[in-house]
Amino acid sequence: MKTYLKIFSLILIFILSSCKDDNNKPNTDFPVAGNFEVEVLSSPPDQVSGGDARIKIYVPDGLALDQVDVYTGGIVITSMFNQNTTEHTLEGLVTGLALGQNKIMVSAKEGQIRSFVLILTNHSLTGPIFSGPQQPAFYCRTDELNLLGLGTPDENCMVEPLTTFVYRTTGNSWAEYTPGMARPADMATTTTSDGNTVDFIVRWERGTINRFIYSIAILSAASQDLAQPDLNTWNNRLLYYFQGGVAIGHTQGTYSTQRLLYVDGLSKGYAIAYSTGTKTGTHYNLQVGGETAIMVKDRFVSAYDAPEYTVSVGGSGGGIQQYIYAQNHPGLIDAAVPQYSYPDMITQTIHIGDCELIERWVDMKLLADPASHWQDWTHRSFLIGLNASNAISNPVITNGLTPWIANGSSECTKSWRGLSALVMNPHFGTVWGITPEDQVGTDWTHYDDAINIYGYADDGYARSTWDNVGVQYGLQALKDGNITPAEFLDLNFNAGSWKNEPDMIQEGCPLISALCGLIDVTQNLYPDQIDPWSARNMNLSDGVNPAPRREADDGAIEAAYAGGLVNTGSPDIPMIDLRHYLEGVLDMHNSHQSFAVRQRLLDYDGDASNQLIWFVDPGAPLHDPTPYALDVLDRWMANIKANPEMSIAANRPDDARDSCFDGAGTLVASGDDVWDGIIDSNVDGACTQRYTIYSTSRIIAGGPISGEIFKCELQSVDDAITSGVYGTWQPLPEDIVMLKAIFPTGVCMY
Repeated sequence: MKTYLKIFSLILIFILSSCKDDNNKPNTDFPVAGNFEVEVLSSPPDQVSGGDARIKIYVPDGLALDQVDVYTGGIVITSMFNQNTTEHTLEGLVTGLALGQNKIMVSAKEGQIRSFVLILTNHSLTGPIFSGPQQPAFYCRTDELNLLGLGTPDENCMVEPLTTFVYRTTGNSWAEYTPGMARPADMATTTTSDGNTVDFIVRWERGTINRFIYSIAILSAASQDLAQPDLNTWNNRLLYYFQGGVAIGHTQGTYSTQRLLYVDGLSKGYAIAYSTGTKTGTHYNLQVGGETAIMVKDRFVSAYDAPEYTVSVGGSGGGIQQYIYAQNHPGLIDAAVPQYSYPDMITQTIHIGDCELIERWVDMKLLADPASHWQDWTHRSFLIGLNASNAISNPVITNGLTPWIANGSSECTKSWRGLSALVMNPHFGTVWGITPEDQVGTDWTHYDDAINIYGYADDGYARSTWDNVGVQYGLQALKDGNITPAEFLDLNFNAGSWKNEPDMIQEGCPLISALCGLIDVTQNLYPDQIDPWSARNMNLSDGVNPAPRREADDGAIEAAYAGGLVNTGSPDIPMIDLRHYLEGVLDMHNSHQSFAVRQRLLDYDGDASNQLIWFVDPGAPLHDPTPYALDVLDRWMANIKANPEMSIAANRPDDARDSCFDGAGTLVASGDDVWDGIIDSNVDGACTQRYTIYSTSRIIAGGPISGEIFKCELQSVDDAITSGVYGTWQPLPEDIVMLKAIFPTGVCMY
């Protein structure tokens, strides 16, 4: 499958403006058998990096391949291209490109057809290409580079690449392989997707691109020549492994050997590409991440070959990246397996930013009335939407910080506690190895990490998208009778919001664990440092007036969309959204996210047929259906190649269907209706019946399952009452006065 779109639009532009013959006169010869078409296989033509680019030239019928010349800078480079008589093309690696624009001219020796001129814009491997000025406070990971044998980095965290060989042992580990050595007795073999059984020897290249650590691994059973990669046992597919995690940037990142040398992929013959710059545990600037992925793939295609297609794998933030990069960079990946994914990162901050606000309100209700029904942790789901349990231990409670609360936990507490502070508090997030001066000198927020996207607010800090003006927390719980009108009003009176960055202070215990030593539980002393909710960084009620809400900075939301940080539902490649059902353990990768993506796909163009949703029961150990997903996608991609005139959905293999599996990986149900009843009004499908799908605080407040509403449209309280927003509850006059005090500009009209 072709990697990037053909450059049709450049033909007219550069023919008219740039094509000249050897006498510097316009070439006025007209085509006699069509025109040249040129495709850049390694990257978009304006995003070349490292000084080389792999190019394919489609030669018009009737023109012999040896009658074509290729030039750059007035120098003939035709010898760089190989002839493919079957496709009637020339393909080659153009090297030695200068930084900036480079003109590539393709012409017929006899002037039979019009020349074609292509402009390649070459960028340094240090970056950036399009992500803007790089962070000045950026920390190299010399320890990680040394572990990979790469040595000491320069001032830009860059090192020279290194290529070695490793082999897979029969004991399922990796060992060094020296070319020419006797075959080790413990060397494993593997059978690739092409059916070839070969020694499991891997060529392993690593280095730095765009300041991050990258890795390229490929089977190399036939030859271990450092100068010439062995492609004989490669299955002609590239697998890009995107990794998850949560971090605020400013560092080169740490790698995972499990991802660098992804066994399930390598064993099938896939080449594996990876970078710490495409690991969200390094940063969450997905503009930089997309740029890095383009540069790493450029390196592979230039140094090795163009793959038939590129498939991606990765969980959590690795899944988010697949959705976002498929949207922002068409052609970068051709098929995807997002695991444990969310639609994107930035819209998760919308409802997760509510977690501590709501949890604090519940905890304060318990402090005032220990016999309250809120001692039952499952009741918190009425407000946060996410799952909660009385049976799962809560570290804050078990450490004695909140002794008035019965043991139990919610997904907010167990999995998300502290992440709002990480995203929003400029004092909290740090990276490995920084000094106190570095800590003070950098704003450690997601928004500042992506400052080139968000820009600065008037207060000098990065603009923020978080907003809860008009949000009626617990609205559905009120309508369902799970909370009283008095609780609904009290919650919204006291929930509050997050302070703006200039007013924030450093976090307390338990988010800063060292501060917990100040607490003397035996004396019932709870100094100001005890703050499991980050309450000191909240806008709270003074007891008379409602707690203020927070409004997003002007332009921040538009910047998030323009910067490609929001999944708009436009990705149009085969995707298998895969997750184990982990709601029972309050895992942060909650199951409704798969359907949030599907709703966005439907909202975009009414079609979600390119996305499959697979759930797997938890087991011991967890069954991993990723290899099966890769197999399904391989057959799906083969169908697309064979039937390019057909839609993605029409090319799906028979087993490319929504599905759910038991803990052993056995199919339970499959079909187009197995998830009915979640985002439609149909009778619950077979998989829907098997799994409980939870919600979010913003869905409880009336928002859509797609979850992308940063800032809602407002309606007056009077209009909300008239339109039946509150269900059967008819607010009394004093209730209406309270609602108007809490929501002076109106309530959300989703």
